[in-house]
Amino acid sequence: LCPVTTRIMESVPLAGRIAGFNRQKPNTGIPLHSDGNNMWLTCQMGIKVPSDDKAWIRVGPETRRWKQGECLLYDTTYEHETMNEHESEERVVLHIDFFNTLSMTKVEIEIMEYIYHLREEFMKAEGVSKVGAQIL
Repeated sequence: LCPVTTRIMESVPLAGRIAGFNRQKPNTGIPLHSDGNNMWLTCQMGIKVPSDDKAWIRVGPETRRWKQGECLLYDTTYEHETMNEHESEERVVLHIDFFNTLSMTKVEIEIMEYIYHLREEFMKAEGVSKVGAQIL
């Protein structure tokens, strides 16, 4: 479906649980929440961004607005929420979660890599045809 994006994602080391495209319809939001652990860093790149800076994310006390082709990186430990205030335009971002290696020891990183390797092997055994380094 997205061969170039897939090749790029397969080359990213230590990618975690989610990679894909997130859509947010006009006049909708994601309520304030926290993921409750510091295991992940999230990167979102604006793919289709409403005009007039109408789509935003608030993480902790800071509010940022998506820009087409630009990335926002944030720690989901902090409370965060999103809003697309545009009347008719949706917001689309490429969303990638990475292990937060800034707060992990070398051993913890090796353990996470091993766990995800086992997950890949399980998925292959279950008949999932495309796994590789792809995020599942």
